[in-house]
Amino acid sequence: MKIFRLPYLNRLAGAIFLSVSILLLLWLSSPLLPTLAKPETQVFQQVWQTVNDNFYDPKLNGVDWKAIGEKYKPQAEQAKSKEEFATVINQMLSELRTSHTRFYTQDEPAYYQLLGIFLPNNLELQKQLKKFFPKGKIEYSGIGIFTKNINGKTFVSAILDGSPAAKADLKVGDQLLSVDGKPYQPIQSFASKADQKVKLLIQRTPNASNQQEIAIAPKILDATTMFLDAQEASTQLIEQEGKKIGYVHIWSYAGEQYQQQLETNLIYGRLKNADGLILDLREGWGGASPSYLNIYTAEGPSLTSIPRNGRQNTYNFQWKKPVVMVVNEGSRSGKEILAFGFQQNKIGPVIGSKTPGAVVAGSPFLMQDGSVLYLAVADVFLNGNQRLEGKGITPDLSVPFSLEYARGADPQKQRAIETVVKAL
Repeated sequence: MKIFRLPYLNRLAGAIFLSVSILLLLWLSSPLLPTLAKPETQVFQQVWQTVNDNFYDPKLNGVDWKAIGEKYKPQAEQAKSKEEFATVINQMLSELRTSHTRFYTQDEPAYYQLLGIFLPNNLELQKQLKKFFPKGKIEYSGIGIFTKNINGKTFVSAILDGSPAAKADLKVGDQLLSVDGKPYQPIQSFASKADQKVKLLIQRTPNASNQQEIAIAPKILDATTMFLDAQEASTQLIEQEGKKIGYVHIWSYAGEQYQQQLETNLIYGRLKNADGLILDLREGWGGASPSYLNIYTAEGPSLTSIPRNGRQNTYNFQWKKPVVMVVNEGSRSGKEILAFGFQQNKIGPVIGSKTPGAVVAGSPFLMQDGSVLYLAVADVFLNGNQRLEGKGITPDLSVPFSLEYARGADPQKQRAIETVVKAL
């Protein structure tokens, strides 16, 4: 048995300490260090850097973005849940005071809807999303509603036409209390429950004793097609005082397919014989092109075709009959541009409530955990010098809409119907 003397042991200990110190120093100076940080810290840094490099204003609206990052980073690292983390991120982003700038997680319907809007025309995004959506489809289980929190209570603010919620007895203005006995969560309440009945506990009046259960079977919603399907389901003729009023709710205008469907119905389809038209642009998403107004402003001949059987068919490729537009605080972005053009060209009255003034161009950036940063990447001006961001559009006919316990009443749509009938 070999015995080591004390001086030797001291030298050995010193050598080990020196080696460990050198390794620690090399590790701290390594560019790989960020990869060893908490996932939340990495995502926070990725969000901050993406804003710093891509926000439309290089001066970041006069905000000291570095100081803002230092302010919120400790809060993000201390967050105890994904919800808390997302809240901190969005508080940081709100310092920029700009629309089209928000952090979305997989626990929000808007996350899937936003990806569904941008996916078809973005090859890079398609590649990045394969990791998180291996089937290539952006979809989630839901009942087709929009909600709004008012004083800590959750109310149904809109219901997609043709959705499970629309086919059930759920109404705009209902307060959502629980789903299957648990607090309402827009994604988790319906996850893995497609085609299975869930029980929604709702309250329809301010009286807390007036509660009822509604059974609804969620379905898989394809984020790339759900708004086009809802638009088609909304298209109808409303009989009023002997007149036929065409109605269509355009939930999203982010793509030519929505305008093509509308024009097909106006020229050839269900709305061809309408005496007047209501364009409902409330809620949903924007993305519209100003050229979509051409059908109401352009001039051109009608076309009559006569086949062998002698039956004449006449098609008008411009809409010259009365038309009104309905907007609210949920009519954003490109929809506000259409409302602006609608008023400028005196196509018809704009009815409803003031739009939010969210008119810059946004683009999605996928974060490493699959979350999405929606970021304003370009400023927008109309007619060269008119900026709607932060201003919005004031309707020609303002019609208040009190959402809480509305019992499905829609005073803005009703006023639109009355206005078209009067114009006729």
